[in-house]
Amino acid sequence: MPVPWFLLSLALGRSPIVLSLERLVGPQDATHCSPGLSCHLWDSDILCLPGDIVPAPGPVLSPTHLQTELVLRCRKETYCDLCVRVAVHLAVHGHWEEPEDEEKFGGAADPGVEEPRNASLQAQVVLSFQAYPTTRCVLLEVQVPAALVQFGQSVGSVVYDCFEAALGSEVRIWSYTQPRYEKELNLTQQLPALPWLNVSADGDNVHLVLNVSEEQHFGLSLYWNQVQGPPKPRWHKNLTGPQIITLNHTDLVPCLCIQVWPLEPDSVRTNICPFREDPRAHQNLWRAARLRLLTLQSWLLDAPCSLPAEAALCWQAPGGDPCQPLVPPLSWENVTVDKVLEFPLLKGHPNLCVQVNSWEKLQLQECLWADSLGPLKDDVLLLETRGPQDNRSLCALEPSGCTSLPSKASTRAARLGEYLLQDLQSGQCLQLWDNDLGALWACSMDKYIHKRWALLWLACLLFAAALSLILLLKKDHAKAAARGRAALLLYSADDSGFERLVGALASALCQLPLRVAVDLWSRREMSAQGPVAWFHAQRRQTLQEGGVVVLLFSPGAVALCSEWLQDGMSAPGAHGPHDAFRASLSCVLPDFLQGRAPGRYVGACFDRLLHPDSVPALFRTVPVFSLPSQLPDFLGALQQPRAPRPRRLQERAEQVSRALQPALDSYFHPPGTPAPGRGVGPGAGDGT
Repeated sequence: MPVPWFLLSLALGRSPIVLSLERLVGPQDATHCSPGLSCHLWDSDILCLPGDIVPAPGPVLSPTHLQTELVLRCRKETYCDLCVRVAVHLAVHGHWEEPEDEEKFGGAADPGVEEPRNASLQAQVVLSFQAYPTTRCVLLEVQVPAALVQFGQSVGSVVYDCFEAALGSEVRIWSYTQPRYEKELNLTQQLPALPWLNVSADGDNVHLVLNVSEEQHFGLSLYWNQVQGPPKPRWHKNLTGPQIITLNHTDLVPCLCIQVWPLEPDSVRTNICPFREDPRAHQNLWRAARLRLLTLQSWLLDAPCSLPAEAALCWQAPGGDPCQPLVPPLSWENVTVDKVLEFPLLKGHPNLCVQVNSWEKLQLQECLWADSLGPLKDDVLLLETRGPQDNRSLCALEPSGCTSLPSKASTRAARLGEYLLQDLQSGQCLQLWDNDLGALWACSMDKYIHKRWALLWLACLLFAAALSLILLLKKDHAKAAARGRAALLLYSADDSGFERLVGALASALCQLPLRVAVDLWSRREMSAQGPVAWFHAQRRQTLQEGGVVVLLFSPGAVALCSEWLQDGMSAPGAHGPHDAFRASLSCVLPDFLQGRAPGRYVGACFDRLLHPDSVPALFRTVPVFSLPSQLPDFLGALQQPRAPRPRRLQERAEQVSRALQPALDSYFHPPGTPAPGRGVGPGAGDGT
């Protein structure tokens, strides 16, 4: 769709030189050439296929220079399109073939042979024009009279009018002639942009400001402009003006271009690529670039845009030293984005890496083979150089350089040079690369390192054994301190309410550095073993680990103990499958009667349920604490021999008291009952 003249005026500026662009009237394409030449437009729309370069037998015309000029093609007085006029300058290359008879006999040539020298020179000129998303090719025919054919000299130019292009677009033009002599010429040009498309930066964001009139519908597209291959679309939307589109600065790359067009039939599309020189865009491009291994010998560089880069192999030794380029014997290779590059490797190695440089600055480095072959190895790389008469020399690549072998230097490779040469001759080294000029070998250093450090390892082992023996003496104490002291809690299951109170106490003690065992949490195990066997196993383990057995006295427990003592240590009555307290008396009472209880047992009761004086005298040979009033002293008796400081002990007592209080309230003041407590009567405090 033609663009109004006032928009072209705004885009092209107010310079008289720019505003005085030549105007072409009508839609027809045309061609003309310099004086003396004859030319005409053969085809204005041919298939864009590059011709093969075939050496011509005689002189041919070849393009030497491309020149462009902006003109206007106007269909109406006020509606014009920007158009690119292309001039191709031509020269004669090659020579006439000398007749064989003239060379052999030195006589006059046949008049028929002289005729080509006097004939005119004719060629076809192919022009290709690319402006995203369209490409056009035209064919021009030009004829040069024999009088103007001077070898190696310019004969004039042929001009084509013209290729239409959108404002702000980037155009590429290339040309070649048939018959061919040289590769085609190419030229890239950026056309002026309309002023209503503006790019501005705001911190980390970039704004595309489109000052389009309201209710104006237009399309907006972002794409990666590729030097080779078609552009890659990135984003497209149909919008209504005006609009401000925000881009994150991390999305910018040099080849990111913008295309805008009105949503009308045959509309002109405006293309701009504003980030070509943006330093952030170039940094983002290298951040987005990736090296990818395809096979053992082939890899490629993935990147959004084309990059001027070259690559080489390098050797990365463990230890953090820089990767050392293998140049020579290998050389730097030019890299094309998304094009497979090959290195003639025989074997892969995790220490082989690829370096990519741009303008002699390292941009990328990847150890591609490490992904499949594992981490870096402590191998040494030997470079073999071959000369005439089968002469060869070897050097070992080290951070200081390539050390010749054998050598008297003080480097690691020099000290082991004799052994490395033996490994190479015996086939123990891995050959990575080989050609007529040399080879690369990777030799393992593991066995030499093991020999060198064998005595040191032995000394370290002896020292470690002695240290382990010393630490073993403190192992039990340190282990117990880390895990907390073991505590076995024994009680009489008077009723379900008391069991819930015991469970609350046990849970609160577990929050301290204590490992609490109670039959409430081992009912399945106790049912399988029986209460007697379960108690014996828990008591033995607790006392062996330096733990303590807690006897939690209640009216029911006092009655059981009194019954046992009155019967003269006769066997107690039958007990249920979960009655651990009754089962424990056969072991607990002998410990008290024989004086083994102090330091191994602790007694406790609840304040409002039982007074400590109600506990039988035999069991008061160990401390009996009333809870929660004597919680600090009770917790102090349960701790390790190294008791915590009083302040810390008081904090723990308050913690246990807070956890225990809801269970105490629920037990002594059950919901719906006005009684002040259960089990608290005239005889509760005096044992009667």
